[in-house]
Amino acid sequence: MKLKPSLWIILLSLLWAPAFLLMKIAVHEIPPFTLAAVRVLLAALLLTAVLWQQKLRFPRWKETWWRFAGMGLFLNALPYLLVSWGEQYVDSGLASLLIGTDPLFTMLIAHFFIADDRLTPQKALGAAVGFAGLGLLAVPQIIGGISAMFGGILAVTAAALSYGIGGVFAKKHQPQTKPMVTAAAQLWWATLFLLPLSLIWERPFTLTVPSLGVMLAVVALVVVCTALTYVVFMWLISFTKVTQLAMIAYLVPIFGLILGIVVLGERPDWTAYAGGALILLGVMVVNGRFAQRQTPSQPELTLPEPTPGD
Repeated sequence: MKLKPSLWIILLSLLWAPAFLLMKIAVHEIPPFTLAAVRVLLAALLLTAVLWQQKLRFPRWKETWWRFAGMGLFLNALPYLLVSWGEQYVDSGLASLLIGTDPLFTMLIAHFFIADDRLTPQKALGAAVGFAGLGLLAVPQIIGGISAMFGGILAVTAAALSYGIGGVFAKKHQPQTKPMVTAAAQLWWATLFLLPLSLIWERPFTLTVPSLGVMLAVVALVVVCTALTYVVFMWLISFTKVTQLAMIAYLVPIFGLILGIVVLGERPDWTAYAGGALILLGVMVVNGRFAQRQTPSQPELTLPEPTPGD
């Protein structure tokens, strides 16, 4: 890997990984529907301003918008909401590791819907290893009785599944528009999905004004971990190979885990480290990191958010 793409990939991962930390801080005072709605609304406004500055426009033809709606639902609205809800009960570092299962879900879904991305023995082995790591994270919570923490694990894992569905949907139905236009349009659709639900269920206008620290966390989440990462990512894919971009799937969970430990003082137990290692190992096997010839599995479509953290 050349130096320049390597540095940009590390930078993008560093921009993306704090999303889990920032959501953990914000969700203490802002309920999950409202947090997710504010995130996509403000990010959509920022990216629309970028489009205006670049003199780019949204497409006018009607048949394009259902594509944006599907991407906005599975790549933004659902995962942002599920991770925000889940982080009420799980550490930010654990959430970042769970989102790392996204490429595994993508690979399984792609087998059924994308003709040239079928399951191979190598991918099956990687999926088995990765999901064994997921089981190592979840099973202790089941043995000890169904708990709120298990619900959080389930929610964040569902967010990773949503990213997988969104990645395959985007692969099959992505409109032929500028990447920045696509990103802004799907964020507007995510806003349409989330904002009414926030207003009806959580009535954010009745909530206490968040503390300064939480408001700064939301600003950083919107500006750095959502809008800026989209700009950098869309620019990066124009000159970086798919197999190089796959490194983001390995770096974001690691950085997210470290940030949770250093900033929030989280203390993951051994199952988090072991399960996270198995998940990352499984993703590496799926992406062909241990093969002489690598077969990309479209990771550029499965990394939102952060992922997300997405």
